[in-house]
Amino acid sequence: MNDRSKPRRPATFRLDDPGVVVTEADETARLSRATIQITPEPDPAMLPVPIAVALPARRSFPWGTLFWSGLGGLTLLGVGLGVVHLIEDLFARSETLGYVGLAFAFVTALALAVVIGREAFGLVRLATIEKLHERAASVLASDDRGESRVIVQELLKIAHQNPQLARARAALESHTGEIIDGADMIRLAERELMSPLDAEARRLVSSAAQKVSIVTAVSPRAAIDVLFVLVAALRLIRQLAFLYGGRPGALGMFRLLRHVIAHLAITGGMAASDSLVQQMLGHGIAAKLSQRLGEGVLNGLLTARLGLAAIDVTRPLPFAALPPPKLSDLATDLLRKKDGED
Repeated sequence: MNDRSKPRRPATFRLDDPGVVVTEADETARLSRATIQITPEPDPAMLPVPIAVALPARRSFPWGTLFWSGLGGLTLLGVGLGVVHLIEDLFARSETLGYVGLAFAFVTALALAVVIGREAFGLVRLATIEKLHERAASVLASDDRGESRVIVQELLKIAHQNPQLARARAALESHTGEIIDGADMIRLAERELMSPLDAEARRLVSSAAQKVSIVTAVSPRAAIDVLFVLVAALRLIRQLAFLYGGRPGALGMFRLLRHVIAHLAITGGMAASDSLVQQMLGHGIAAKLSQRLGEGVLNGLLTARLGLAAIDVTRPLPFAALPPPKLSDLATDLLRKKDGED
């Protein structure tokens, strides 16, 4: 026997009819036959939002890290043992040679310690700038006043080493005690501190793109083109990192290059995008320039694209109050330069 009530046939009724009763969905009170029961449907906006619980990823044992750590330790032990044997042999041959070898070993160890310290400092500085960028973006979304003041103080410490920002630092420090919202404080710091740095970064990217364009246009060998573009790209990334407060060493440059390539992969890659193709077609490159000169312009535009990605990676603040540099502006400068040379 089925306990479910039979479905009601379609019918019309008035809401002010005394026989119409509005009940909740969980009410089970039995009503009379003449009563029309209406159960309002739940509002979708009031329904609970299901939250997907992220399962913790299974972390396997770091065999690769263990291998490289062991290999590095064995290499250091081998080098150290070799140096000790060398000094012992020098002392056995001549006391003067032994002291000379000991002095060289001391100088080498001191230089190695300084290099390791500089690399560690550069990595810490880059990590600080990256975290500062993320925290500033979070403050722009949350409007946290306290966190914005902390970020501004850290920005002032980074900008303290740049004498060109002395007036901007003084102007920004005069506003730190005022009642300003968190997001507005970040925008104010961007306008005061980042505006001159962005102008210099745009000049560096434009200059690098023009150099790459000229050299690759007149170079007779493809190998020379590739080598020059690689050197120019690394030099540009390093200049931008120094400009925005970073002090990358060799490991820091490798990390920056990896971040820049990842940024390019996310934002469209180094291939000729639609905007780049529009720039080339809009200026009639195929009709105006020779094949080699056109290749030079294309390499210059790709270098400019790499520079824009490096700006996004090395800049301590996201673009909020100031407009980001565009590839179309740099392409216009590059093509105007080419037209002037023709």
